[in-house]
Amino acid sequence: MNDHSFINFSDYPITESAQQLQPVIDKTRAALATDGCAVLRGFLTPAGIDALIAEADTVAPNAHRSYNRTNAYFTQDDESLAPSHPQRRFFDRSNAFVAADNFSDDGPLRRIYNTPGFDAFIQACLEEEKFHRYADPLADVIVNLAEEGTGFPWHFDTNNFTVTLAIQNAERGGEFEYAAGIRDKGENFEEVAKVLDGTSDQVTSLQLEPGDLQLFRGRNSLHRVAPLSGNRPRYVAILSYVEEPGMVATPERAKQLYGRVLPVHYERAGVRNDNYID
Repeated sequence: MNDHSFINFSDYPITESAQQLQPVIDKTRAALATDGCAVLRGFLTPAGIDALIAEADTVAPNAHRSYNRTNAYFTQDDESLAPSHPQRRFFDRSNAFVAADNFSDDGPLRRIYNTPGFDAFIQACLEEEKFHRYADPLADVIVNLAEEGTGFPWHFDTNNFTVTLAIQNAERGGEFEYAAGIRDKGENFEEVAKVLDGTSDQVTSLQLEPGDLQLFRGRNSLHRVAPLSGNRPRYVAILSYVEEPGMVATPERAKQLYGRVLPVHYERAGVRNDNYID
């Protein structure tokens, strides 16, 4: 199976000239400008989807699971605020990530990621001047695994954008829900509270299908993955880009998300491995 069997080049000619690709870029930019979310439906072929599902099934037992309680802002509790304030409303959050070193260079996920023109296409759509692959060997390309009763509660991202590939949906639920640009003009606790209460009219519910590529600006858009159910896990690949070259996670972050720390994490943090307790 060659690389051209994975990506739908008929609709997304990312290896072709800028002139041929420009209509796709323009459409994606327009969607991002409208509400910070662009979905490139059918970016993968059926063969590409099947290959990614098979790969995800193989490495899923290696997923690291973590559990915590968090508010939408990833901040600590502030007892000076009213109990109903959005910053004081905490929800259970569970993560299950398959680290990047589980995906070989000749596997389908990395072959898609390494397709010539892919990075340039994503950068052009996002119009980001500072754009580099995440250098973390555990996190440049990963798969999030969500199971029944788990998922991401309402939150704002700490990064400017995310790039994800939908691989497999759960049997029920798991919709991507977001309130676009809810804090574009600053904190909007009143509207955030409405979202948390389920009374907001600004929430869009989006059912991503296997093979869809999503670009999302989540720093100012409150969003979540709705609870899901059934025996089939939800698989989503996360392709990571950052503003500066050579960036990796802190040892604490690597330990939290992937259950282990590599020498590069200690080195970049400026600490000695034998003196660091994780």
